[in-house]
Amino acid sequence: MVTPTLRVTGLTKSFGHLRVVDEIDLVVSPGEAVGIVGPNGAGKTTLLSLVAGDLQPDAGVIFFEGRDLRGQSADRRCRLGLARTAQVPRPFEAMSVFENVLVGAVFGASPPRTERAALGEAVAALDRTGLAAAAGRTAGSLGLLDRKRLELARALATSPRLLLLDEIAGGLTDAEVEELVVTVRAIRAEGIAVVWIEHVVHALLSVVDRMVAMSFGVKIADGDPEEVMSSPVVQEVYLGSIPT
Repeated sequence: MVTPTLRVTGLTKSFGHLRVVDEIDLVVSPGEAVGIVGPNGAGKTTLLSLVAGDLQPDAGVIFFEGRDLRGQSADRRCRLGLARTAQVPRPFEAMSVFENVLVGAVFGASPPRTERAALGEAVAALDRTGLAAAAGRTAGSLGLLDRKRLELARALATSPRLLLLDEIAGGLTDAEVEELVVTVRAIRAEGIAVVWIEHVVHALLSVVDRMVAMSFGVKIADGDPEEVMSSPVVQEVYLGSIPT
Protein backbone atom coordinates (compact mmCIF):
# COMPACT_ATOMS: atom_id res chain seq x y z
CA MET A 1 0.00 0.00 0.00
CA VAL A 2 1.34 3.44 -1.01
CA THR A 3 1.78 5.91 1.83
CA PRO A 4 -0.16 9.14 1.13
CA THR A 5 1.89 12.27 0.69
CA LEU A 6 -0.55 14.08 2.99
CA ARG A 7 -3.14 12.69 5.38
CA VAL A 8 -5.19 15.05 7.52
CA THR A 9 -7.57 13.61 10.11
CA GLY A 10 -10.11 15.53 12.19
CA LEU A 11 -8.34 18.85 11.72
CA THR A 12 -10.06 21.59 13.72
CA LYS A 13 -9.25 25.25 14.37
CA SER A 14 -11.24 27.97 16.12
CA PHE A 15 -10.62 31.66 16.64
CA GLY A 16 -12.52 32.57 19.77
CA HIS A 17 -16.01 31.12 19.39
CA LEU A 18 -15.73 30.87 15.59
CA ARG A 19 -14.79 27.42 14.32
CA VAL A 20 -12.99 28.07 11.04
CA VAL A 21 -11.89 24.51 10.23
CA ASP A 22 -14.26 21.83 11.46
CA GLU A 23 -12.97 18.23 11.66
CA ILE A 24 -11.55 18.16 8.14
CA ASP A 25 -10.25 14.89 6.69
CA LEU A 26 -8.09 15.02 3.56
CA VAL A 27 -5.80 12.56 1.78
CA VAL A 28 -3.43 13.49 -1.05
CA SER A 29 -1.62 10.71 -2.90
CA PRO A 30 1.93 11.04 -4.30
CA GLY A 31 1.87 13.17 -7.44
CA GLU A 32 -1.82 14.01 -7.08
CA ALA A 33 -3.20 17.53 -7.60
CA VAL A 34 -6.15 18.52 -5.42
CA GLY A 35 -8.08 21.76 -5.81
CA ILE A 36 -9.93 23.39 -2.91
CA VAL A 37 -12.79 25.80 -3.54
CA GLY A 38 -15.28 27.65 -1.39
CA PRO A 39 -16.57 31.14 -0.68
CA ASN A 40 -14.56 33.68 1.27
CA GLY A 41 -14.47 32.65 4.91
CA ALA A 42 -14.85 28.95 4.13
CA GLY A 43 -11.62 28.10 5.99
CA LYS A 44 -9.48 27.28 2.95
CA THR A 45 -6.44 29.42 3.76
CA THR A 46 -6.64 28.46 7.43
CA LEU A 47 -6.53 24.80 6.38
CA LEU A 48 -3.42 25.46 4.30
CA SER A 49 -1.84 27.39 7.18
CA LEU A 50 -2.43 24.45 9.50
CA VAL A 51 -0.82 22.01 7.07
CA ALA A 52 2.14 24.34 6.46
CA GLY A 53 2.68 24.89 10.19
CA ASP A 54 1.92 28.61 10.22
CA LEU A 55 -0.97 27.84 12.60
CA GLN A 56 -1.40 25.07 15.15
CA PRO A 57 -4.66 23.08 15.23
CA ASP A 58 -6.95 22.75 18.23
CA ALA A 59 -7.49 19.10 17.33
CA GLY A 60 -6.61 16.63 14.63
CA VAL A 61 -3.44 15.17 13.15
CA ILE A 62 -1.42 15.92 10.02
CA PHE A 63 0.82 13.26 8.50
CA PHE A 64 3.32 14.06 5.74
CA GLU A 65 4.61 10.92 4.01
CA GLY A 66 3.59 8.97 7.11
CA ARG A 67 5.33 11.33 9.54
CA ASP A 68 3.30 12.97 12.30
CA LEU A 69 3.89 16.72 12.01
CA ARG A 70 2.78 17.61 15.52
CA GLY A 71 5.37 19.90 17.07
CA GLN A 72 7.09 20.58 13.74
CA SER A 73 7.54 24.28 12.92
CA ALA A 74 6.78 25.76 9.50
CA ASP A 75 10.47 26.02 8.58
CA ARG A 76 11.06 22.41 9.64
CA ARG A 77 8.10 21.25 7.53
CA CYS A 78 9.57 23.11 4.58
CA ARG A 79 12.88 21.30 5.01
CA LEU A 80 11.00 18.00 5.19
CA GLY A 81 9.61 18.67 1.69
CA LEU A 82 6.40 20.68 2.19
CA ALA A 83 6.46 24.13 0.56
CA ARG A 84 3.87 26.89 0.38
CA THR A 85 3.27 29.98 -1.72
CA ALA A 86 1.65 33.06 -0.16
CA GLN A 87 -1.67 34.49 -1.34
CA VAL A 88 -0.08 37.95 -1.44
CA PRO A 89 3.55 37.73 -2.64
CA ARG A 90 5.98 39.39 -0.24
CA PRO A 91 9.46 38.99 -1.72
CA PHE A 92 12.58 40.64 -0.35
CA GLU A 93 12.00 43.64 -2.60
CA ALA A 94 15.49 45.15 -2.46
CA MET A 95 17.10 41.83 -3.36
CA SER A 96 17.36 40.44 -6.88
CA VAL A 97 15.01 37.78 -8.17
CA PHE A 98 17.91 35.32 -8.12
CA GLU A 99 18.81 36.19 -4.53
CA ASN A 100 15.21 35.67 -3.44
CA VAL A 101 15.16 32.20 -4.95
CA LEU A 102 18.60 31.42 -3.53
CA VAL A 103 17.18 32.01 -0.04
CA GLY A 104 14.83 29.08 -0.62
CA ALA A 105 17.59 26.91 -2.05
CA VAL A 106 19.92 27.58 0.89
CA PHE A 107 17.56 27.63 3.87
CA GLY A 108 14.68 25.43 2.70
CA ALA A 109 16.53 22.17 2.11
CA SER A 110 17.61 19.33 4.38
CA PRO A 111 20.36 18.23 4.58
CA PRO A 112 22.04 21.59 3.93
CA ARG A 113 23.26 22.04 0.37
CA THR A 114 26.72 23.01 -0.74
CA GLU A 115 27.05 26.47 -2.24
CA ARG A 116 27.34 24.98 -5.73
CA ALA A 117 24.25 22.80 -5.26
CA ALA A 118 22.19 25.72 -3.91
CA LEU A 119 23.18 27.90 -6.84
CA GLY A 120 22.20 25.11 -9.23
CA GLU A 121 18.79 24.65 -7.58
CA ALA A 122 18.11 28.38 -7.74
CA VAL A 123 18.97 28.53 -11.44
CA ALA A 124 16.81 25.47 -12.15
CA ALA A 125 13.84 26.99 -10.26
CA LEU A 126 14.11 30.20 -12.30
CA ASP A 127 14.18 28.18 -15.52
CA ARG A 128 11.13 26.11 -14.50
CA THR A 129 9.07 29.22 -13.76
CA GLY A 130 10.13 31.34 -16.74
CA LEU A 131 12.04 33.87 -14.64
CA ALA A 132 15.58 33.27 -15.87
CA ALA A 133 15.62 36.47 -17.93
CA ALA A 134 14.56 38.48 -14.86
CA ALA A 135 17.15 36.97 -12.50
CA GLY A 136 19.10 40.20 -12.08
CA ARG A 137 16.11 42.48 -11.56
CA THR A 138 15.11 43.63 -8.09
CA ALA A 139 12.06 41.75 -6.85
CA GLY A 140 10.31 45.03 -6.07
CA SER A 141 10.29 45.95 -9.77
CA LEU A 142 8.27 42.91 -10.82
CA GLY A 143 4.67 42.97 -12.01
CA LEU A 144 2.06 40.75 -10.38
CA LEU A 145 2.49 37.75 -12.69
CA ASP A 146 6.25 37.63 -12.15
CA ARG A 147 5.77 38.09 -8.40
CA LYS A 148 3.54 35.02 -8.47
CA ARG A 149 6.20 33.20 -10.51
CA LEU A 150 8.79 34.23 -7.93
CA GLU A 151 6.65 32.72 -5.16
CA LEU A 152 6.62 29.48 -7.14
CA ALA A 153 10.35 29.60 -7.88
CA ARG A 154 11.28 30.19 -4.26
CA ALA A 155 9.10 27.26 -3.19
CA LEU A 156 10.48 24.98 -5.90
CA ALA A 157 14.06 25.82 -4.89
CA THR A 158 13.41 23.92 -1.64
CA SER A 159 12.80 20.70 -3.65
CA PRO A 160 9.29 20.05 -2.30
CA ARG A 161 7.34 16.83 -2.67
CA LEU A 162 4.13 18.66 -1.70
CA LEU A 163 3.37 22.16 -2.94
CA LEU A 164 0.62 24.24 -1.31
CA LEU A 165 -0.67 27.01 -3.57
CA ASP A 166 -2.83 29.76 -2.05
CA GLU A 167 -4.79 31.64 -4.76
CA ILE A 168 -1.74 31.94 -6.97
CA ALA A 169 -3.92 32.92 -9.96
CA GLY A 170 -5.75 35.67 -8.09
CA GLY A 171 -5.62 39.12 -9.67
CA LEU A 172 -4.21 37.94 -13.00
CA THR A 173 -5.68 38.42 -16.47
CA ASP A 174 -7.02 35.39 -18.33
CA ALA A 175 -3.88 35.27 -20.49
CA GLU A 176 -1.65 35.45 -17.40
CA VAL A 177 -3.66 32.71 -15.68
CA GLU A 178 -3.11 30.46 -18.71
CA GLU A 179 0.64 31.12 -18.56
CA LEU A 180 0.66 30.18 -14.89
CA VAL A 181 -1.43 27.06 -15.52
CA VAL A 182 1.18 25.85 -18.04
CA THR A 183 3.85 26.25 -15.36
CA VAL A 184 1.82 24.39 -12.71
CA ARG A 185 1.10 21.58 -15.16
CA ALA A 186 4.84 21.21 -15.78
CA ILE A 187 5.47 21.07 -12.03
CA ARG A 188 2.83 18.34 -11.73
CA ALA A 189 4.52 16.40 -14.52
CA GLU A 190 7.61 16.22 -12.31
CA GLY A 191 5.63 14.16 -9.78
CA ILE A 192 5.19 16.89 -7.17
CA ALA A 193 1.88 16.64 -5.29
CA VAL A 194 -0.14 19.86 -5.29
CA VAL A 195 -2.91 21.24 -3.07
CA TRP A 196 -4.27 24.39 -4.72
CA ILE A 197 -6.76 26.84 -3.22
CA GLU A 198 -8.24 29.03 -5.91
CA HIS A 199 -11.23 31.20 -6.86
CA VAL A 200 -10.28 31.02 -10.55
CA VAL A 201 -12.09 27.73 -10.99
CA HIS A 202 -11.28 27.19 -14.67
CA ALA A 203 -7.58 27.20 -13.75
CA LEU A 204 -8.18 24.41 -11.25
CA LEU A 205 -10.30 22.40 -13.66
CA SER A 206 -7.46 22.36 -16.19
CA VAL A 207 -4.93 21.00 -13.69
CA VAL A 208 -6.34 19.06 -10.74
CA ASP A 209 -7.30 15.39 -10.41
CA ARG A 210 -9.74 15.99 -7.58
CA MET A 211 -11.75 18.85 -6.15
CA VAL A 212 -12.70 19.54 -2.55
CA ALA A 213 -15.36 22.12 -1.67
CA MET A 214 -15.59 23.80 1.74
CA SER A 215 -18.20 25.96 3.43
CA PHE A 216 -18.01 27.43 6.95
CA GLY A 217 -15.05 25.19 7.77
CA VAL A 218 -16.76 21.96 6.70
CA LYS A 219 -15.91 19.79 3.70
CA ILE A 220 -19.11 19.54 1.66
CA ALA A 221 -17.83 17.70 -1.43
CA ASP A 222 -14.78 15.70 -2.51
CA GLY A 223 -14.36 13.97 -5.86
CA ASP A 224 -14.18 14.42 -9.62
CA PRO A 225 -13.66 18.15 -10.34
CA GLU A 226 -16.47 18.52 -12.86
CA GLU A 227 -18.91 16.58 -10.69
CA VAL A 228 -18.05 18.60 -7.61
CA MET A 229 -18.50 21.92 -9.39
CA SER A 230 -21.82 20.84 -10.91
CA SER A 231 -23.15 19.51 -7.59
CA PRO A 232 -26.30 21.40 -6.49
CA VAL A 233 -24.90 21.75 -2.97
CA VAL A 234 -21.70 23.33 -4.24
CA GLN A 235 -23.58 25.49 -6.74
CA GLU A 236 -25.78 26.83 -3.96
CA VAL A 237 -23.01 27.40 -1.42
CA TYR A 238 -20.13 28.44 -3.66
CA LEU A 239 -21.87 30.12 -6.56
CA GLY A 240 -24.87 31.39 -4.63
CA SER A 241 -27.64 29.74 -6.64
CA ILE A 242 -28.86 26.49 -8.09
CA PRO A 243 -29.39 26.59 -11.86
CA THR A 244 -32.92 25.72 -12.92
